[in-house]
Amino acid sequence: MLELFYNSINETGTDEAGRGCLAGPVTAAAIILPEGFKNDILNDSKQLSEKKRELLRPIIEEEAICFGVTHIYPKKIDEINILNASILAMHKSIGKLTTKPDFIIVDGNRFKPYKKIAYECIIKGDSKFMSIAAASILAKTYRDAYMEKIHLEYPMYNWKKNKGYPTKEHREAIREFGITKYHRKSFKQLPEQLKLPLKLN
Repeated sequence: MLELFYNSINETGTDEAGRGCLAGPVTAAAIILPEGFKNDILNDSKQLSEKKRELLRPIIEEEAICFGVTHIYPKKIDEINILNASILAMHKSIGKLTTKPDFIIVDGNRFKPYKKIAYECIIKGDSKFMSIAAASILAKTYRDAYMEKIHLEYPMYNWKKNKGYPTKEHREAIREFGITKYHRKSFKQLPEQLKLPLKLN
């Protein structure tokens, strides 16, 4: 059972999804939950089935005081690196909140100050705190929806299933078809290849 912890009534939890992918954006969400919010299903998005994540998303959106979601796309990831892109996505998501947070709790161990608001990094925070878990659900479901959309453009990579992660199937498709405008060029797409053709059509 996740804890529900508040340093203040306007505490926001933030998390990202897609950091280790070869294609697609890194997506972050930030959320402020009402005091006393409870949900017996809610957990770290990685611990839940896709069906449960999709079930939780409208509940979280309906009951949240406010939330924000942001995609940072491959071109920017390649420019500033994935860590900075992940933090930028979290910052932009916090900036979309209609209620200003007094405190930020962040999943993981890396963050940069945001507008002088106090924050704390929490290792495995998405399995400990409801607001981070809720943010992880939003980040994951919004990113998955985006990957399913671009799957229609490039079905040979099967992003609908692998969501851009470096699965054997995804790497085999890269080997056969090259990379697309949605791939992260700064990432090692294939262990044995340094350069890959760019497929823009």
